[in-house]
Amino acid sequence: MFTGLVTDVGTVRRAEHRNVLTRFEVESGYPLAEIAMGASIMHSGVCLTVVDMGQGTRGAWFAVEAVPETLAKTVLGGWAEGTRVNLEKSLKLGDELGGHFVFGHVDGVGEVVSVEPEGQSFRVTIRPPAAIARYFATKGSAAIDGVSLTVADALPNGDFQVAIIPHTWEVTNLSALKAGSKVNLEIDMLARYVARMIGADAPEGK
Repeated sequence: MFTGLVTDVGTVRRAEHRNVLTRFEVESGYPLAEIAMGASIMHSGVCLTVVDMGQGTRGAWFAVEAVPETLAKTVLGGWAEGTRVNLEKSLKLGDELGGHFVFGHVDGVGEVVSVEPEGQSFRVTIRPPAAIARYFATKGSAAIDGVSLTVADALPNGDFQVAIIPHTWEVTNLSALKAGSKVNLEIDMLARYVARMIGADAPEGK
């Protein structure tokens, strides 16, 4: 489990296809002593398991593996050497929960419609897949590439907007967003359960 508060931006230093797996090596600023084999680290919204690690140029490098399903259902399929990745280590008991509960399970890939400056901040309009558009509500939470953000406005056409403050813009990879960019989206788990309880997300025929 995570909070959606990015603690480092890593860089993919190698992407290698091995049989049906794709192995990514990520350079980070985390001290090597803080990385453990089998640890869960969120990569731009996707929870992946550390399978190898070592000392890097500015901290630890570590390797993670992704199956074809993950590559097809997230933005990871487009990762290559040099891709910048939002990182967050898993939440520990007693840690401050400053964002919202994020699980690292991507619900769909959204497309950035526009990025508009608002003073020093930025308003980003995102078009989610139609199947999950109803889950984004004004003042609700959403994880965008692993970043916990508040939905500023849910538009009638299904798009939604987030307002990103300068600090978040500077310390995540969101500053690279532009019209046409693809982003990993995770629905707020509370919205999912509310939809099930009121029957809006009940299985067909029920």
